[in-house]
Amino acid sequence: MSNAPWIIRDTAAGALRLSLEDAQFARREVELAGGIDRAQAMNTIRALRQLAEDDPDRPITLLINSGGGAVVDGLAIYDVMRALPCPVNTVCVGEASSMASLLFAAGARRSMLPSATVMIHDPLIGGSGVTGSALSVEAMTSRLMLIRQQIAKILARHTGHSVEEVLDKTARDTYFDAEEAVRWGLADEILTAWGGIANA
Repeated sequence: MSNAPWIIRDTAAGALRLSLEDAQFARREVELAGGIDRAQAMNTIRALRQLAEDDPDRPITLLINSGGGAVVDGLAIYDVMRALPCPVNTVCVGEASSMASLLFAAGARRSMLPSATVMIHDPLIGGSGVTGSALSVEAMTSRLMLIRQQIAKILARHTGHSVEEVLDKTARDTYFDAEEAVRWGLADEILTAWGGIANA
């Protein structure tokens, strides 16, 4: 049994009890928290598509607090964000690292809380070690380099930097505080008033 608080609203039909998640969804806000994997990606995509279907003109806010995760699943969320008829604004409420930084940067309006951070880097090979034949390792390396270029092109598109400038930053873990992220084109603003993310 959940101990999460409920919101009570008086309506013409009597008292209505809403979960915090329901109230947040009604404000057209979707959370992306924790690691990005297949289940997280599909839940996020499902929520974004439903809100776009409910109202294809009003913006959606994607609240991000994630250290990143699987590239394929993150790119699936990115492609859906780009395909929706309504804009998806992003808010970094803690961290947007690795794949989560790409999703944050792709927002129509990108806001960061003052203490939030963004980290970008090249894609990583999952697991503790690389195994397999020489040819399979070579194929894996080639695929990884293609993904590196793909991610760099996406970040370049959303930051205004060249692919080469992005690759210079992603060659190592590069952290940006809120002010640095705005200066480098990863974010548009530092959010100091929560009412500023209203989706009206």
